[in-house]
Amino acid sequence: MGELSDMGKKLEGKVAVVTGGSSGIGLATAKRFVEEGAYVFITGRREKELNAAVESIGEAVTGVQSDVANLADLDRLYDRVREEKGRVDVLFANAGGGEFVPLGQITEEHFDRTFGSNVKGLVFTVQKALPLIPDGGSIILNASIAGSTGPANFSVYAASKAAVRSFARTWTTDLKDRRIRVNSLSPGFIPTPAYDKLGIDDGIVAAVLPQIPLGRVGTPEEIANAAVFLASDDSSYVTGIDLVVDGGVTQV
Repeated sequence: MGELSDMGKKLEGKVAVVTGGSSGIGLATAKRFVEEGAYVFITGRREKELNAAVESIGEAVTGVQSDVANLADLDRLYDRVREEKGRVDVLFANAGGGEFVPLGQITEEHFDRTFGSNVKGLVFTVQKALPLIPDGGSIILNASIAGSTGPANFSVYAASKAAVRSFARTWTTDLKDRRIRVNSLSPGFIPTPAYDKLGIDDGIVAAVLPQIPLGRVGTPEEIANAAVFLASDDSSYVTGIDLVVDGGVTQV
């Protein structure tokens, strides 16, 4: 913290919203935003995990239990932000998830669940925030390298993340008159609690390592650092991009 104080904080006085902030990338990013001077609202579906995340962040944070696929929950989130802070300078639409299901076994429930959070939830997370975002604000969409590759048995998730990348482009043009920057962030192999739910174990990770030029998987903190860049004035002339943070695996 001393080093940050000496150098100046990149998000001093900013108000940020991080959906899916209870664990993994969302929690790491919320912590970094607070370290950089922001006040952060985080969301999560499970109250116990959300409360633990708020406690681990410690200061300048409010937790709002909500599911991004539920539009009434989003209204309640932004009502709370409006009452407490009145604006959203930085929005990290991070919440989402997926499951491995091979073609031939895809169910309507699987499709609706994945697109409900990753696409519908993301669209309305952004749209409902717009009245609170000042001109010149920053919107960051959490995509994935899966959106531009062909991971086996992951087609619905991959398609949902390809949609996220498309939104970053189209919303950049939709919001250009307000100078609101919209960028997507595509993590590579980043072990988080979501990996455990997917059944991605150490053996699977070890098999992937030879494909990664940097020779290791990434950390949630490394994605958070990239999010700080996109949230701050360091990226003031950056909009419409997909910032890939994957150790080079999709770049070579």
